[in-house]
Amino acid sequence: MQELHGFYLEDLEVGQTANYAKTITEADVVLFAGISGDDNPVHINAEYAAQTMFKDRIVHGMFSAALISAVLGTRMPGPGAIYIDQQLSFKAPVYIGDTVTATATVMEINEQRRRVTLKTVCTVKGKIVAEGVATNMVDRRPVEDK
Repeated sequence: MQELHGFYLEDLEVGQTANYAKTITEADVVLFAGISGDDNPVHINAEYAAQTMFKDRIVHGMFSAALISAVLGTRMPGPGAIYIDQQLSFKAPVYIGDTVTATATVMEINEQRRRVTLKTVCTVKGKIVAEGVATNMVDRRPVEDK
């Protein structure tokens, strides 16, 4: 199953980066509301949302966090890594139809504890909509059997 494994601790370097982009659809928002249980009308009711400061429906903030998880779980560090911590601040709304790019950049590697600290940023057209710091536990490269 090593062919399904992502980066090992020894493969990572400070400054290394990866990203994942997704255009958010109506179906994504409805499904996320159903899965998460967050049916706040600002996400699912156009008439209600029109009366808010956003003037339109907005995508769940945690949907952006899910895109960060997509980067960490599939790109870097990737399969085999365990997502153990995330601090996150939401900076601007995301609307249906926006393309969100989630980027993770290695900030620090603690070899002894097998921890990798990553800067996490979500952008829409270059504007930061969410940013924070994540910690992943990453496997060391296995010793080859002789």
